[in-house]
Amino acid sequence: MNASPDMTDETHSGRLLAFTIPTRNARGRLVRLDHTLDQILAAHDYPPPITHLLAEALVLAVLMGGLVKEDGSQVTMQAQTEAGAVSLLVCDYKGGELRGYVDFDPAKLAELGANPSLFALFGKGYLAITFDLAGDQGRYQGIVPLEGDSLAEACERYFYQSEQVPTLIRCAVRSDEAGVRAAGMLVQHLPSGEEGRERLHSQLDHPEWEHVAILAGSLRHDELLDDGLSLEAIAWRLFHEEDEVRIQRGAAIERGCRCSVEHYRDVLERFPEDQRIDMRDENGIVLVDCAFCSRQFAIDI
Repeated sequence: MNASPDMTDETHSGRLLAFTIPTRNARGRLVRLDHTLDQILAAHDYPPPITHLLAEALVLAVLMGGLVKEDGSQVTMQAQTEAGAVSLLVCDYKGGELRGYVDFDPAKLAELGANPSLFALFGKGYLAITFDLAGDQGRYQGIVPLEGDSLAEACERYFYQSEQVPTLIRCAVRSDEAGVRAAGMLVQHLPSGEEGRERLHSQLDHPEWEHVAILAGSLRHDELLDDGLSLEAIAWRLFHEEDEVRIQRGAAIERGCRCSVEHYRDVLERFPEDQRIDMRDENGIVLVDCAFCSRQFAIDI
């Protein structure tokens, strides 16, 4: 095995860890978010249920984004409804840069109590996951009903229904006096010989997957959030009996809001002049609000 139980001196919080189990045709991702999560959450004064929801969504965005190998690719997760307390949740991950926000109705949320369910928050919503691949590899999207007890369960359903790939996801979120911490693991069974998007037929009840899923399913929430337990040690604990586990440390995770005056000026310049005139205030300035970082930009264009 390429990992060692001695690798416990670093927790590798804020860094993605990738692993594969070649003999089982399985791959996985592990991540633990700390200061990056704090930075993203600090942009808005979210109440506890929304904080928990967004923290889980950010972990999921990193786990799914970490599956894409091509540099410059982006994965976006969007959950939306028209009638729920939460109208929109958006997160995206690109090359180690992570961002996200939630749009919600405070009055409706207050009616739901302290620990509302996913259905209570969204009602009948949908989950859209979009992969924008770098270069000329294109863009593809899957949309599934927003069902299950958590966003993690909804994402599992996405992989089963849209990708036909057996997937197990575990997420854990903790809020206390030290702040908010979140972590997660994603494990998938892949057919032997798969390359890129050319999927071979995958049996959802394949015995190799059943074995991996049982081992991965033994992971506890407290282990995911234990700062004294490295991500390598978690992989070792789960799969130490396998012939080989290959581990690769991925990118460091950073808050990645890409807003700037230059960016918005470039976007606005794509609009026809008559539309730009309508956007300007009495001083000839276009005011742009960034929902991700809760900042306003004054663009003179």
